Amino acid sequence: MKKYDINEKMDIREILSDLENYRPKRKGWLWRKKVNKLILGQHEYHDCAEGLTNSIGIPAAVRYFDNLDPQPQETITTEIASGRFEDDIRRMRMAAWHGADHIMVIRTAGQSHFDGLIEGTPQGIGGVAVSRKQVRAHRKALDFIEDEVGRPINYHSYVSGVAGPDIAVMFAEEGVNGAHQDPQYNVLYRNINMVRSFVDAAESKKVMAAVDMAQIDGAHNANATARDAWKVMPELMVQHGLNSIFSHKAGMKKENICLSTVPPTAAPMPCTKYDLPYAVALRDLFSEYKMRAQQNTKYITSSSREATVTHVMNMMISKLTSADIQSTITPDEGRNVPWHMYNIEACDTAKQTLVGLDGILEMVEVKKDGFMKKEVRELKERAILYMEEMIEQGGYFESVQKGFFIDSGKYPERNGDGIGRQIDGGVGAGTVYTRDDDYFAPVTAHYGYNNAAQYGEEIAKNPSAAINGDTLENADKIIFIDELDDVDNVNTRMDANEKYRNTNLIKPEVEWLADGTVQLEIFLPTNQRTAEFAAIEFAKKMNLKDVEVIHSEMLHPAEGSRIQLKGKVEFDIDLDTLVIPPLPDLLNDEEIREDVDKESFLIVAATVGQDEHSVGLREVIDIKHGGIEKYGMDVEYLGTSCPVEKLVDAAIELNANAILASTIISHDDVHYKNMKRLHEYAIEKGVRDKLIICAGGTQVTPEIAVKNGMDQGFGKSDRGNHVASFFIKKRREMKNA
Repeated sequence: MKKYDINEKMDIREILSDLENYRPKRKGWLWRKKVNKLILGQHEYHDCAEGLTNSIGIPAAVRYFDNLDPQPQETITTEIASGRFEDDIRRMRMAAWHGADHIMVIRTAGQSHFDGLIEGTPQGIGGVAVSRKQVRAHRKALDFIEDEVGRPINYHSYVSGVAGPDIAVMFAEEGVNGAHQDPQYNVLYRNINMVRSFVDAAESKKVMAAVDMAQIDGAHNANATARDAWKVMPELMVQHGLNSIFSHKAGMKKENICLSTVPPTAAPMPCTKYDLPYAVALRDLFSEYKMRAQQNTKYITSSSREATVTHVMNMMISKLTSADIQSTITPDEGRNVPWHMYNIEACDTAKQTLVGLDGILEMVEVKKDGFMKKEVRELKERAILYMEEMIEQGGYFESVQKGFFIDSGKYPERNGDGIGRQIDGGVGAGTVYTRDDDYFAPVTAHYGYNNAAQYGEEIAKNPSAAINGDTLENADKIIFIDELDDVDNVNTRMDANEKYRNTNLIKPEVEWLADGTVQLEIFLPTNQRTAEFAAIEFAKKMNLKDVEVIHSEMLHPAEGSRIQLKGKVEFDIDLDTLVIPPLPDLLNDEEIREDVDKESFLIVAATVGQDEHSVGLREVIDIKHGGIEKYGMDVEYLGTSCPVEKLVDAAIELNANAILASTIISHDDVHYKNMKRLHEYAIEKGVRDKLIICAGGTQVTPEIAVKNGMDQGFGKSDRGNHVASFFIKKRREMKNA
């Protein structure tokens, strides 16, 4: 198998080649390996897992903490839903580098109603069109990505709809590691006949269990769809209970059954008072199962800030209770624009929060008395009473028919707004039949009556022996179909943007390669409604095409509104035409400190001429801003409007190593004149060859500074480490001259 260099793009066409002969290198779900006491650098972690071979830490890690990138013990999910599976491969790779090890591919809208497997790779709407080729390509790509990051990655999709058992078999054959499977989802949200849904679920769960797939249920949809989500907590617990025990009875190990736990509320409600007792109650009742924590999508708007805050608060609940899988949700839910950057941002948010809360239960504990005890007990009592009433009504089917579920009353209150389904109605009604007495299916992972004994003892023990193994045992029996549609397939999509694939031509993108989409943020001093339409016109005048408002919020009814838009650019950039100056050759912090410890370094600094600006120079100096003082360098600051001559005289008097002059004002080329005069006056005083003299400012560049007699110039983007690195290297150079 090819090994990709970390600086090499994945070749999607290579991934797609020879798929008919690809076999997954492993099956079944794998959890992270927790390290009880992990030492990284100077820090000790108690809730973290083994690290990665290759990864990218959060920005602060890169800038301040020597690329420290601890991995939390919780599996981290990212949800992929672009509609073009070929572009999702690149997103998967990026997400894995940022800590995701559960890649969940959302199925296209309406696929629950397909009555069989689809073939080929059409473009999806609201998700990926899940087919064998798509699944196989993703699992093959993840094999490469696993090797690159040094951690197993679990691949996940949905076993639901009237084709559920067919999909379960295909997933088991193709090495899918986890899936959503919950017959109640089919009944309540897809109006699939309930008898058909539960029979199909039994078969699907049996197949999933045969290859150790993890299962996540769909109970969280109740508080995403109920009118008042926080009132359906008892029902959520009932739904979890029904699917969990049904899954176990169908053959699944309890450690592979995951509850999709979702906090029922969000701020501005006092959400922790609702969410934490619910989380505790749920874990009390279902301690034998795994917990998958997910943000509540009901209350997500298009604000990325709001979504992030809710995400972080939900993860606090996870850490105070437990979460085996931490799902990540992005503002895509509110915008319906699945963007690469938000997948990555959500993974980083999860990693940053979970690691930041490492060891919290060693310092605080959730109270077991008072308000918490009362709320937890009440929730569990309501859930048990709910189950008892279902039994009195004749069971689950009768209860659904009477509208028990998704009713926004807090049980036993009912508001009469629940979803009602007919036992003999819905998609697939009347399609379940009693098996004949001599029914026989020559497969091992099969639920229910299967009269294999009629063919002898050996076949009774292993029915698939009748055909020398089924497709789970002999992958060569799988029939692979490539493409059925001559137009709507991955090949035509890739041909359309081929000039951007592994070339030096690039366009912005957020979903698909070279889609040209950019985001624009504008503040307009008018009301929200007016600002939305005005913003669109501004974007059009910037020559953006297909402009849409993706977020707007009022900052004040009269004073202004914030608008975010997306639009497309129609041009591209050839990277070969870019002129990119080399990065500055910076010393690391320790090297600078060691040099200064051995031999002190004194700088005389001031803003020169008639210039009163001070902020930029103070940031370069002050330890608070990461300035040169943090390396132990001494700075004699002479203030603003300092004559050039005074600066040089002070350097001579103090026997300084360097002069650092700030010169911001540039009209009449005064910044040129100040630098030139510094150089000339130092020559007059006979100290030019003994002093390092540098200047900085918004209009200063290294070229301009050197031309006017400086040793170096610093611009508006330079910081303390740039200046300190130059000083140390220049002193070394002068000593060796």
